[in-house]
Amino acid sequence: MKKIVFLLLGCIALQGYSQPRQLSDRATISVITCAPWQGELYSAFGHSAFRVYDPALGLDDAYNYGIFDFDQPNFYLNFARGYMYYQLGAYSYERFKLPYIYHNRYIHEQELNLTPAQKQKVFDYLEWNTLPENEHYRYDYFYDNCATKMPGVLIKALGDSIAFDDKHITTHYSIRELTDLYLHQQPWGDLGIDVCLGSEIDREAPPFDYMFLPEYVEQGLDHATIKHGNRWAPLVKKKNIVFAPRDEDPVKGLPHPLYVFSALALVAIILSVVDLKRKKLSTWWDVLLFGAAGLIGVLLFVLWFATDHKSSYNYNLLWALPFHIIAVIAFIRQPRWLTTYFLVTAILLVVTLVSWPVLPQKLNTSLIPVVIALAVRAFTQYRVRKAKA
Repeated sequence: MKKIVFLLLGCIALQGYSQPRQLSDRATISVITCAPWQGELYSAFGHSAFRVYDPALGLDDAYNYGIFDFDQPNFYLNFARGYMYYQLGAYSYERFKLPYIYHNRYIHEQELNLTPAQKQKVFDYLEWNTLPENEHYRYDYFYDNCATKMPGVLIKALGDSIAFDDKHITTHYSIRELTDLYLHQQPWGDLGIDVCLGSEIDREAPPFDYMFLPEYVEQGLDHATIKHGNRWAPLVKKKNIVFAPRDEDPVKGLPHPLYVFSALALVAIILSVVDLKRKKLSTWWDVLLFGAAGLIGVLLFVLWFATDHKSSYNYNLLWALPFHIIAVIAFIRQPRWLTTYFLVTAILLVVTLVSWPVLPQKLNTSLIPVVIALAVRAFTQYRVRKAKA
């Protein structure tokens, strides 16, 4: 979504209006759902937008809540701190479609079954939202993104006249499990999300919250109703397949992290066997291994305490201890307390492995070899140091 929007920034014209335009009886308002694309992590979940079409006004625009500006002040700092701001842009629907067709992503259109008055309310809200003072919003990965804006705008514009029926949701997924459904072809991206985001996203998601994903927005609208006078009618009047994708080969990427980390664990085990036999430590290896784990721990600690991301305790801190950085620095002087430190670390890592299936947070299984490697090396550090004491 983001790269596509970036490529379009040069041709987007944001529109502000001094007074609302009146839609004709021929106007239609639709929700557009675009397929996931595995070419990039940010596009793996799909995209949603509104379309407003009125031939009488010569209007055919997409209202896209997925726009952001790389040039906004402190862009990367704000992104890291959870202060990312997106904006609504209104521009030609034909231009909106082009990148999705180019990347062979399906485009579905759901024309909404609205009365003329209801169409005007939705249109007026969208127009108001494009004004410079209203166009920006605080982005949230799961609770306020381009997909959640679809039901959110309809509820704000139509109030109690719209009702969502979630009986079609029969699963009991967490937010993390829902994201996992879309990342089978991007195991490294899935790993990054699983490491950085804590146990907050492991709670069971209410059915309405499934609509942080565009495909579930499409399903939700299919099962929603709209009030026309004293009767309720289906919200979706008709569906159009704007673009059907061609068959193509799956995207090829890097080796799966499970294979990479399994090789790392094997090296750690072999080095440990050699070190225990010769009673000498391969400290260079432990500097790399515990140094990397410690840096990850520092990152997780910062994300937890020093940013505004919605996250509770991150159980990856059980293996990625920030204190590993101190231990690595201590290799320079080799203080005696390192013996105790590595004993405690080895015990903690073994407990983490044993309790892996029952932890409140679902840890990525590709990390199991990493934890094994850390545990084996911590035990080796302890035994060799103990033997020399």
